Amino acid sequence: MNNTVIQWKQGAKDGIVVAGGNGEGNDFNQLFAPGTLWVDKDYSVYVSDARNHRVMKWLKGAKEGIVVAGGHGRGNNLNQLDLPRGLIVDHLSNVYVGDTGTYRVMRWPNGSREGSIIVGPHSCVENSNRFCTINDICFDRQGNLYIADRFNGIVQKFYIDD
Repeated sequence: MNNTVIQWKQGAKDGIVVAGGNGEGNDFNQLFAPGTLWVDKDYSVYVSDARNHRVMKWLKGAKEGIVVAGGHGRGNNLNQLDLPRGLIVDHLSNVYVGDTGTYRVMRWPNGSREGSIIVGPHSCVENSNRFCTINDICFDRQGNLYIADRFNGIVQKFYIDD
């Protein structure tokens, strides 16, 4: 099944659809090129829905997702994303998104309609200190952000000042 997130429990013969599963599309029960996943403490599943330029949250047992970042078409405005890839959700349910098409990382506070830029944007330059294709993002315990750049084949570290 394409454009579907399936949960496989240890020893199970069949998986359980937890996001998507209704073909490629942009309805709230569909995904189009899902990428990074995040599961929070309540077992909600967050999905970077790359070709729909949004991040979706699927509550445990839900048949439809909720847009928590982007969802206003492809673009570089603060309410838009462009091919989101990396994804982190913190303990306050703030969503951090590696936005590949705009060369930026954004923070979307829980319940917000807009995000803020925490790294970037800039133009992609091969073999430079600028990232080109965000494959994934993560934080360390000190709050430093790491960006895996698939194009340049590097991982970069950024200090994030709250």
